[in-house]
Amino acid sequence: MAAPAMQQTSTQEESPDLEKNGHAERAQWVLNAPEPPGLWSELLDSVRDKILPCGNNFMSLKNQSGRKHLVSFFQGVFPILVWCQSYTIRKFKNDLLAGLTIASLCIPQSIGYATLAKLDPQYGLYTSVVPPLIYAVMGTSREIAIGPVAVVSLLLPSMIQKLQDPGADPIAYRKLVLTATFFAGIFQATFGLFRLGFLVDFLSHAAIVGFVAGAAIVIGLQQLKGLLGISHFTNKTDVISVVKAVWRSVHHHWSPLNFILGCSFLSFILITRFVGKRKKRLFWLSAIAPLLSVILSTLIVFLTRADKHGIKIVKHIQGGFNPSSVHQLQLNGPYVGEVAKIGLIVGVVALTEAIAVGRSFSSLRGYHLDGNKEMFAMGFMNIIGSFTSCYVATGSFSRTAVNFSAGVETLVSNIVMAITVLVSLQLFTKLLYYTPIAILASIILSALPGLIDLHEAYNIWKVDKLDFLTCIAAFFGVLFVSVEIGLLVAIGISFAKIILISIRPGTEALGQLPGTDMFCDINQYPMAAKTPGVVIIRIKSALLCFANASIIKERIMQWVTEEAEDTKGNVRRANNQLVVLDMSSLMDIDTSGIATLQELQKNITSHGMELAIANPRWQVIHKLRLANFVSQIGGRVFLTVGEAVNANLDTKRAGSI
Repeated sequence: MAAPAMQQTSTQEESPDLEKNGHAERAQWVLNAPEPPGLWSELLDSVRDKILPCGNNFMSLKNQSGRKHLVSFFQGVFPILVWCQSYTIRKFKNDLLAGLTIASLCIPQSIGYATLAKLDPQYGLYTSVVPPLIYAVMGTSREIAIGPVAVVSLLLPSMIQKLQDPGADPIAYRKLVLTATFFAGIFQATFGLFRLGFLVDFLSHAAIVGFVAGAAIVIGLQQLKGLLGISHFTNKTDVISVVKAVWRSVHHHWSPLNFILGCSFLSFILITRFVGKRKKRLFWLSAIAPLLSVILSTLIVFLTRADKHGIKIVKHIQGGFNPSSVHQLQLNGPYVGEVAKIGLIVGVVALTEAIAVGRSFSSLRGYHLDGNKEMFAMGFMNIIGSFTSCYVATGSFSRTAVNFSAGVETLVSNIVMAITVLVSLQLFTKLLYYTPIAILASIILSALPGLIDLHEAYNIWKVDKLDFLTCIAAFFGVLFVSVEIGLLVAIGISFAKIILISIRPGTEALGQLPGTDMFCDINQYPMAAKTPGVVIIRIKSALLCFANASIIKERIMQWVTEEAEDTKGNVRRANNQLVVLDMSSLMDIDTSGIATLQELQKNITSHGMELAIANPRWQVIHKLRLANFVSQIGGRVFLTVGEAVNANLDTKRAGSI
């Protein structure tokens, strides 16, 4: 008991000393802070954390044996090695049912999306085999279903057909698609390896909502070619060109039989989806409706020989295992630079969709989704996919929703789906010869309403008007110009918003909340009382730099002038008036900002007042000390605004004595 008593006595002795030193002592805590890490030190630490395996846990792994280190490394790269240890028969039954269910949806969708990407139908099936298998061993999401998706299937041809016409030379076009897939995988894996996931976030939620909605309408208009049985159609994706092409075709060459057949099965798919939403137990009905549509329509065409009467059919679909496509990659061709840019754009869009889908469902299950591992897994699966005749694959929202409703437990459902598609490639492709193209169009059209989220667009408008501008710009950019222009406009507005918010000049006058030591904005808290003889102003910008320094100085001087006019003629101003700058929100400052503060100090002094700063951040106070600004304001640097106010009161009392 003696030791605690001595410790308590020591504390009681130190407290008066600390109180005696008072404001000066605490001000020294700010002024005598150690030098912050330099730019090179921060860069080296960042690279080390991102490159070394296991990030910050690398040093702890270093003390383990070589075998444990190796096991930990492989478990980090292949999460299947972790969750397979607790895998059970019950989980397998659930995964088997979920895998078969999404396979029934995946097969017709994959064929349709391949035609949307202007590739032969089998390439959509190839993309539903290898990428899901790779992701199953490397991914961290339990529910996500991997394969081709509508937006990516539209984005690829909209950009690549400017380099190579798929109608004139389909082989050269396919080579460019596979090369773009390779580059997309490289960029995605690099983002994950170097933990650059924040780059994906530049494509904001609002931009995605607008972009996807615009793309959905463009995709729907593109499907009118198959639904109407039109032979010649425009390669452009803007709504005006597509509507003109449809209008010309309707007056000349189109097939009413295709339209009737496609609309009939589109109605069937939409009705089953409505029933599945109303009765959750019948979710499987909407999942197998596309496959049933393919089977029934194929039988109808085969039995009635409707292909002889104008019904356009798929015809030959090449079966078998995924053929190697390594030799088809155009890494030394004339378009390699342009294809790399396309790969970057498509890779970012695919990542954004996949991570959004994965996080949506992981939050429902209550587990964490590792974004960097997701990006690396997506990138690696697309790299391998480009070697095995696959185009860009990602997470599909519609198939993931079905997977979730089917009670999926793990990524084994993706393995089951991939094996089912592979078996179909081996055995059933010949049976799809008479599949009507109008049915594939109706399957794609049935998936589009879920991509247009009017409720979310309204919420964006209600919450943030600038975000809604991003949303609507992406929507109209895709709709009236092109898919890539809409995407770039959305990213450009998102960047502009970031810059605007980060450097937007802002100041606010502070007052003390009654009964507290807190100083808050007097406009937000009208009950906050101003301190006599002290003007307290908070700089709200995170950066004081060349772009906003002059405006901030003008606003501060406006506050100071208004305070002088408020008291003029009523209360005689004391000689020791003080202006306190609260820098708690200011993260950094450049030389222009420092020069502006020096001018501000001179202007305030000319008004017979003194300048003080409170709560400066580490980088800010370090630069102000190097510029000798601290000595120019007489060392009036305080830990908090309250310290500055109390120091001013103490000075007043000393002067009155």
